[in-house]
Amino acid sequence: MKPKTNGMSVPHRLLVISDASGFSRDLMARWQMQPQVPEFTALSSDLLPAATASQFELSIAGDIRPDHCTEILSCLNRGRTPGIYVAVAGQSVHMLRRDYPRVVVVPRHDAWLDTLVLLAEEMLKRNEISAHIERLEQNARTNQTHSVLGRYMIDARHGFNNALTSALGNAELLLLQSTVLSPQMREQLETLHVMTLRMHEMMQRFTSLELEMHCAEKSVQSEKATDSLSYAAGI
Repeated sequence: MKPKTNGMSVPHRLLVISDASGFSRDLMARWQMQPQVPEFTALSSDLLPAATASQFELSIAGDIRPDHCTEILSCLNRGRTPGIYVAVAGQSVHMLRRDYPRVVVVPRHDAWLDTLVLLAEEMLKRNEISAHIERLEQNARTNQTHSVLGRYMIDARHGFNNALTSALGNAELLLLQSTVLSPQMREQLETLHVMTLRMHEMMQRFTSLELEMHCAEKSVQSEKATDSLSYAAGI
């Protein structure tokens, strides 16, 4: 199932390429029997530009004019999204699979529509899982980067706090020398003092957040330990 938008499942986008209207019609009619029905776009072989197939999650071709068959198969084989071709009688499935290794070739037999729909559904599910895994890997890489940055902040925190304390103390000492400072210098020192205080407050919040996260982690570990003991006692 596709991700939901506003509580509704977004249908898969599927391209059907055929020069026989009966092929597209029969495929769509058979798919209506399935729980999830994709959003179909049907095109003839002479209306398929090279970049069109990549806009869909899956392309299915069948009953293609003989003079366009090689072009369509080559397009599907080069595409970034998977493609299925339903071979007609007389075509060598073995040779098609050899010449177009990225295209899944389905031989036409008595139950070819059932085979085609079930195969297409499995390919859509596989694509969905692959996309989900890719998103998880990207999130893991992002989290790892954030973790490194967080570790650096923790390691540098004490030195940063010492530098802030020194800057804050010197600013306060200079502000006490009211007779020496011009109005412009006093205004600049007051700005420096306020900004240093703000950075100090940010670092205090950082420390508080670290303690909150540490306490939350200990609470979760404690709950897990309690659940484990309760399970063991129940056994």
